[in-house]
Amino acid sequence: MRIYADNAATTKISDSALRAMVECAQKYIGNPSSLHTSGQLAAEELYRCREKMAGLLGANEAREIYFASGGSEADNQAIFSTAYRFKSKGKTHIVSTAFEHHAVLHVLERLEKEGFEVTLVPVNEDGIVKVEDIEKAITDKTCLVTVMAANNEIGTLQPIAQIGKLCREKGVLFHTDAVQAVGHVKINVEEMNIDLLSLSAHKFNGPRGVGALYARRGVILKNLIEGGAQERGKRAGTENLPAIVGMTVALEEAVAKLDAHAEKLITLRDRLIAGLSEIPHSVLNGDKVNRLPSNVNFCFEGIEGESLLLLLDDRGVEASSGSACTSGSLDPSHVLLAIGRPKDVAHGSLRLTLAVENTEEEVDYIIKNTREVVEYLRSISPVWEELEKGEREFIL
Repeated sequence: MRIYADNAATTKISDSALRAMVECAQKYIGNPSSLHTSGQLAAEELYRCREKMAGLLGANEAREIYFASGGSEADNQAIFSTAYRFKSKGKTHIVSTAFEHHAVLHVLERLEKEGFEVTLVPVNEDGIVKVEDIEKAITDKTCLVTVMAANNEIGTLQPIAQIGKLCREKGVLFHTDAVQAVGHVKINVEEMNIDLLSLSAHKFNGPRGVGALYARRGVILKNLIEGGAQERGKRAGTENLPAIVGMTVALEEAVAKLDAHAEKLITLRDRLIAGLSEIPHSVLNGDKVNRLPSNVNFCFEGIEGESLLLLLDDRGVEASSGSACTSGSLDPSHVLLAIGRPKDVAHGSLRLTLAVENTEEEVDYIIKNTREVVEYLRSISPVWEELEKGEREFIL
């Protein structure tokens, strides 16, 4: 048995999205920027996708959607654009959280080197930022608040609508990295007072290498890529129309089935949480309920996460220890450290992210094999031996 349980890293492209991509590639042969008939037919299809994406996100206008290569590019453009726009006005302060994706954190680190001030609001042990902490961090020099909609490692959902309302009242732009949230939980940019939003197609059964940035009308974007006049002059390069079509179809399908999929996934997720919780000296990371329907993240004391992953893979269970973007790093997860997990515990983490195709039988298989692998690793661990002898104190 081989079970794929790493859907937070990437999802399998849906059959309907793949078919739509192939049909598009065969039907629309022209460049959307060309003036001839084939080009204009491609341009019309591109606009149709932009209009559909806007509607699915609750945006007012198609022109508020800019296509990109994925969430990282969209995050970069959103944050850099806002920072540089307001720098001349003396607004050089940005508020974010300590457990954002590195596509946000690394941008903020670069801006700090350029003289910007960044406040990273701490996160509670439950993995949810407090709106009042965001409010306290905002000053008269704040130009942007950027808070992810759902954490990519522990899956906790953030109070995006409340933060958006606060930012609108304060006159501060609000960006959310919604890469993990779009297609899995309800998102409406107008109702949530979101000014900028990043998404990536491969997180909701679309193709890889394509995403989008929502920028509310009136928000001025800075170019990251210079060249042609595509995307209303804000993102040069010939649009990948087949991928954009695939993304649009995938999101339409995900939104239509959102409630039904969430119901099934929550059942599987809670079954998995209950089973893994029975393993001694383990802990669920993040709030048990206020999290993505598919996400389960645990720490097991006395083991190394890398060994756990390799042995699980040998038994047919494909998982991760955190973000795929930091795979290969020996450092413990910054997300787990941010919610207060000690380094020794954070090293023994496991992230399992399910898909609607997974079954209860597969969940039970994951539980059984995780328990056995944890027991085995502890049996050969000198650290675990010290814990059992009382030479060290248990943390969990």
